[in-house]
Amino acid sequence: MNSAQVPRRFVRSHWGGTESVILETSRRLLAQGHPTEILCPDALSTVRDEIIDGVQVRRFPYFYPYLGLSAESKHLLDLKGGNLFSFGLLAALLRQPGLQVIHLHTGMRVGGIVRTAARLRRIPYVVSVHGGQQDAPDAEKRSYTDPTRGTLEWGRALGALVGSHHVMDDAAAVLVLGRREEGELRRVHPRANVVYFPNGVDPDRFATGDGAAFRERHGIAAADRIVLCVGRLDPQKNQVLAVRVLAALLPREPRLRLVLAGHVTNEEYADTVARETRNLGIEDRVTIVRGIPVGSPDLVDAYHAAEVFLLPSIHEPFGIVILEAWAAGRPVVASRVGGVPDFVRDGIDGLLVDPGRIDDVAQRVRELLDGPEAARQMGEAGRIRARNEFSWDAATRRLVGIYEEAARARAVRP
Repeated sequence: MNSAQVPRRFVRSHWGGTESVILETSRRLLAQGHPTEILCPDALSTVRDEIIDGVQVRRFPYFYPYLGLSAESKHLLDLKGGNLFSFGLLAALLRQPGLQVIHLHTGMRVGGIVRTAARLRRIPYVVSVHGGQQDAPDAEKRSYTDPTRGTLEWGRALGALVGSHHVMDDAAAVLVLGRREEGELRRVHPRANVVYFPNGVDPDRFATGDGAAFRERHGIAAADRIVLCVGRLDPQKNQVLAVRVLAALLPREPRLRLVLAGHVTNEEYADTVARETRNLGIEDRVTIVRGIPVGSPDLVDAYHAAEVFLLPSIHEPFGIVILEAWAAGRPVVASRVGGVPDFVRDGIDGLLVDPGRIDDVAQRVRELLDGPEAARQMGEAGRIRARNEFSWDAATRRLVGIYEEAARARAVRP
């Protein structure tokens, strides 16, 4: 199957779970004999064409259809949630030779572009819902459009032209990461073919790492006990809670250290996290690693340096970092939100917590720190599941089956 992967943006400098999913499945599609490329707007990038880990990435000019939009606001929209449009992307999808299916990894106007190209070429398209739109808190949804306040939007005609509001209904399949999201999408889009499709991990990559090298690179003492939190510095990921949990645990465990690793998608929130560490007087016990390059061993080494992995998100469509921690054999404490409870078994391969209760989270982290054998068993249970149930190879084979079924359905459609 010859496919095109279409995200809203795709750059090394601003990496997250969505980018990991697209790259890992694209690499395996190519390895399994299925041509694919990543086509997207050139948001946050000046490079039009490049190859990332063997996958061709092509980028195209874009714009935001708002009058009075400042350069700063445009940058904020680029970072998260911007509803952009690209005639170059539409033209590329129409010209791409041999294309049999388009895989959309976003929505809004880019979704309409994919829908239009697929209809004109008479080929199917598949949608992956990475952001958990139905499950996201209202405050987070509003934050996507905050940079457009005070501007005049003229792009609704563009959205109507490409049918942005019909993307879900007309897709051959809509892939979701959580059961709650699955049910909500079925309710909102009863015509849609909604499929539960959890993320994966490369178990071999995360199986071995050098925790000592990570400590040396980042100036962390060998005696420090690391609680690791991997994720974008963004209100959704709730790193402020992790900082407060550390402050609650330090009186009993003075060698505890919190490591926050992730790209910054919200500078204001990154400043809030730093300010919270200062206010609590624990700056010397918090290490912030602002972004880890794609393919760098630093990420794997970070997991192997940690005793406990903490995911305190207030909203999490899936939580691919849990699979990475599992593959490294690390015990996990994670928020009971979004798609996380659909695959984490509380008390068996992870501990689920309420992200609004600091005491609850601190207690669960303390249980793992104080019970090394229980922590080891939990990490081992996760490691086995990461290898046996969540490998990218198996997920990609299933994805090819979805592509092929979509193509057959399109072939018999009148």
